[in-house]
Amino acid sequence: MTTALAALDPTLERQRQELADLILRHAGDPHGPPSAIEQLYLSRYTDNIRSKPGLALPALCVMAQGSKSLFLGDQQYAYDPLHYMVVSVAMPISRVRLDASPQQPVLGLRIDLDAAEISQLIAESGPMLVPNVQSGLGLYVERTDPSLLDALLRLVRLLDTPRDIPMLAPLFRREILYRLLRGPQGHRLYEIALANSQTHRVSQAITWLNQHFHLPLRIEELAREVNLSTSTLHHRFKAVTSMSPLQYQKQLRLQEARRLMINDGLEAAVAGYRVGYESPSQFSREYSRLYGAPPIRDMARLRSGAS
Repeated sequence: MTTALAALDPTLERQRQELADLILRHAGDPHGPPSAIEQLYLSRYTDNIRSKPGLALPALCVMAQGSKSLFLGDQQYAYDPLHYMVVSVAMPISRVRLDASPQQPVLGLRIDLDAAEISQLIAESGPMLVPNVQSGLGLYVERTDPSLLDALLRLVRLLDTPRDIPMLAPLFRREILYRLLRGPQGHRLYEIALANSQTHRVSQAITWLNQHFHLPLRIEELAREVNLSTSTLHHRFKAVTSMSPLQYQKQLRLQEARRLMINDGLEAAVAGYRVGYESPSQFSREYSRLYGAPPIRDMARLRSGAS
């Protein structure tokens, strides 16, 4: 990849190499806390990853070395040093794949995105000539360009001069958001941030589901909550997340139940009840469909280190 990148764009290759060096110097545990810069996470992976379903939060994801794939159902979305990924709304993903080794670590960064911050930037910047088109899926992959990578480099370099972080990090972060909005698919972020757009209202429905997934889902009430018709909510929700609100809620429930069993040691029936299931048999059936085994067997597999 590095040879191909150097041939395609020497400037991009120099930026990539510097970013890789910075990540190697500053990255900690891939699942650990953010860096000294708020909402900036640096990752150094030395082992392969074949993860189970999880929730991808709104973020800009960039690779300096190696590649990473996210799957929505059977659809694969991969990013590498030539491509960045943006997740504009919280998305339940079916799995993650990453190939790494101590000799060839995968190096990447993530910047969490906030729709309110994007909305404020749009309000302060005035017209940006972002195409006024209805966006689709709340996850996309786009070609990396030197101007975006330059802004990212200036942000990450601040880790070498911590005293400059409070003053300069917010400025560089705003530039990064601006570059994303002016990018080829900037309309996807733009529409999420516009208060009266249908996509923004779908993002509000997603936020509501993430906060209330344990409650019974009544589509009519959710549609009223976000000021959409029932049919529009169904149509736009599926366009943005690739699933219906009910399927989305089910994924959230099962993921939280699995977390409760792993981290808190709850029994399957208790975890299922905690996330909103009244029938242990229904919980076990739906859990098996998502994770490939009923809860008891899945937990035994995890504890034995076989997953």
